Amino acid sequence: MSKSHGKKKPAKLPKDVYEAEIFRLQTELVKLQEWVKDSKARVVVIFEGRDAAGKGGVIKRITEYLSPRVVRTVALPAPTDRERGQWYYQRYIAHLPAPGEMVLFDRSWYNRAGVEKVMGFCTPQEHSLFLRQTPVFEQMLLDDGIILRKYWFSVSDGEQLRRFRSRLNDPVRQWKLSPMDLESVYRWEDYSRAKDEMMVHTDTPNSPWYVVESDVKKHARLNMMSHLLSTIDYTEVTKPPVELPERPIDTGTYKRPSRSLSTYVPNHVADLLGDPEN
Repeated sequence: MSKSHGKKKPAKLPKDVYEAEIFRLQTELVKLQEWVKDSKARVVVIFEGRDAAGKGGVIKRITEYLSPRVVRTVALPAPTDRERGQWYYQRYIAHLPAPGEMVLFDRSWYNRAGVEKVMGFCTPQEHSLFLRQTPVFEQMLLDDGIILRKYWFSVSDGEQLRRFRSRLNDPVRQWKLSPMDLESVYRWEDYSRAKDEMMVHTDTPNSPWYVVESDVKKHARLNMMSHLLSTIDYTEVTKPPVELPERPIDTGTYKRPSRSLSTYVPNHVADLLGDPEN
């Protein structure tokens, strides 16, 4: 969680190098997915960090070629009144992976250590209890065989503000800018203190935090994806060969119904092309 003090960004990778490497990593993630499914492993990956730190971007690249039936992204909304009365971890437990699944938490139970602590959404007693219980809770997950990885995306104050400004007039990203995001700017130091306290209690030998420098988004994606793959001892699963016929099999017994019986969507592309016959 770095604060900018005139620190220069590292030189960026050439676009072709980035695209080749991210595709290589995505190919390895497919192998990881198949190993998870075949070995009945249970994998949990936690993505935490300040708003606009790049968590969503890397999750998007990780899942781009993966099956949503094997790899699920969990991004829970604010708790309901009923959930607020439950044991704090209860609603997260419901989303833990079954054998052969991998779950990516886009924010997690660590909300209590960050936004809830800073914004007063929990009491000091609840926050203190969270810091005591979380290492025990995570050890229970590990003892049950779950593979747990925790990543903190660290962005400087200047870069965060630049990203917020870029969202202001972007029609497809304006939804990412909320009053809560603006609070994170005004309460930068409060969030820093909360993060430091969280690390002291929950960065344990068995369940460590891995910090991802994320001022350069593309570098953060490659670094995080590469590290995740390096920490799991997966192997390539041999797939049975698939043989396709040279052409679709036509037995001569099927007759397609008339097109007039179906309702087709309008040809919007023809309008764009200016096709007068559309």
